[in-house]
Amino acid sequence: MTPSLKALPLAIALAGASLQVQAADTAIEDRLADLEQRLAAAEQRAELAARQANDVESAETESRLAALERRASGQEGLSLSGYARSGLLLGEDAKSIGGGPYVTPAGPLGGAVGRLGNEPDTYVNAMFNLRRSFENGANSLFRVAIADSVRTSNDWTSNESQLNVRQVYVEFDNLPSFTGAFEDAAIWAGKRIDRNTFDIHWLDSDVVFLAGTGAGIYDVRPSDNWRTHFSLYGRSFSDFPVGDPADPGSGETDSLILTSNNHVGNWQFMVNAISAADNDERLTDSGDPAADNGIHGMVAYHGRSFFGLSEGNFKVALLHGQGLGAEVKRLGSNGDLLDDAQATRLALYGTTYLSPNWRFAPALLAEVSQDRFAQGDDYRWATVNARLANEITANFEMQYELSYQYMDLDPAGYRGRNAVSGDFGKVTIAPTFKPNVGGFWQRPEIRAFASYTDWSSELNDYDGGDAFGSDGFTGGQWSFGVQAETWF
Repeated sequence: MTPSLKALPLAIALAGASLQVQAADTAIEDRLADLEQRLAAAEQRAELAARQANDVESAETESRLAALERRASGQEGLSLSGYARSGLLLGEDAKSIGGGPYVTPAGPLGGAVGRLGNEPDTYVNAMFNLRRSFENGANSLFRVAIADSVRTSNDWTSNESQLNVRQVYVEFDNLPSFTGAFEDAAIWAGKRIDRNTFDIHWLDSDVVFLAGTGAGIYDVRPSDNWRTHFSLYGRSFSDFPVGDPADPGSGETDSLILTSNNHVGNWQFMVNAISAADNDERLTDSGDPAADNGIHGMVAYHGRSFFGLSEGNFKVALLHGQGLGAEVKRLGSNGDLLDDAQATRLALYGTTYLSPNWRFAPALLAEVSQDRFAQGDDYRWATVNARLANEITANFEMQYELSYQYMDLDPAGYRGRNAVSGDFGKVTIAPTFKPNVGGFWQRPEIRAFASYTDWSSELNDYDGGDAFGSDGFTGGQWSFGVQAETWF
């Protein structure tokens, strides 16, 4: 065999080995490329996951910050608000005396007089508010209000306490399913004081007071300038049982108040229909049957100046009611009214600055009513009040209050009361300290006071059960004291 033929198998073998090595190199390269692609994909997934994690963390952080901001602003979380006052009222002999904004014979009819230097009680109304916001934009409010009032000056007053859970309700607003006229509406249910009540603070008298247990809706907007509110409140006349005497609880009457309350610009129009089934089945103390229904209306104007004369504000309201509606302030609260009862009341007050350091707030409250508790009764009274304050330093001011009330009351023998007419007057001087003087609603404040009070002696004969004419309280006398007052 020639040498070339002998080398042929070796060449073939070497060529095959070379092809195998090339094939192996190609496979390795393919595998390396695949691994590189898989690694790049993994890195992309890791990077995406990291970005997503950062986005989630950022969103959670933003959500927590937003929640903290809402809580800090009072839009969410638990908060406390309310009102409190406490003071000592003494006569010339250093003994406690009668007092209060409703001390006169017209007081049980709603005839309030000035409260400065005339309050002997300790009163607190504390409201606990839990606000929540939801992801869909809806908001909720849960409120519990606890109130207490005592006249004793002792430190432990459990035997005289009138501790009361005054409000327990839930309210929802900004509900995403509410659209059109209901877009801004808020719904509520429970026991509450209506949001649209308002008062004359210097007399401690609501202009209109609507409260009880029920449900309602606020801020329905039929037009841009018109907000309307509807509610149904229930109250009880448990002191006036009817029905089966063997089962006293079976015949307790209930007062139902159906309300339409409307704001059109600065005007307010309120209409109330009142019903108390079976209330007419009993006789009142006068021997007349009580009313089982009534109607009530109010027209009010909320001014943004001091009667158009200067900067400030004013409110004026005219109220009228018949039957159960003749209790024109505390709606549906008096089950002793007659079917023929009718009452008309005018309320007015304003606030302004007479000069940079002098504040002035006058008020008028007057009412006439007939056939209220007995056929033929006739009650007429009017209160004129003025609160002045001289801001002397950043923390001290002098407050002054003048009050006058005229009464012409003919109860037609109701509960043994006598017909009287006369007037009542009070002048108060009150040095007052504040953390920051300025404005009519700036609280807290601590004040000392001296008040001179006098009234017509004829008024002492109106009712043997009231404070007038009692020992040491016959008019023409001074009273002194101290008081703290605050909103919180």
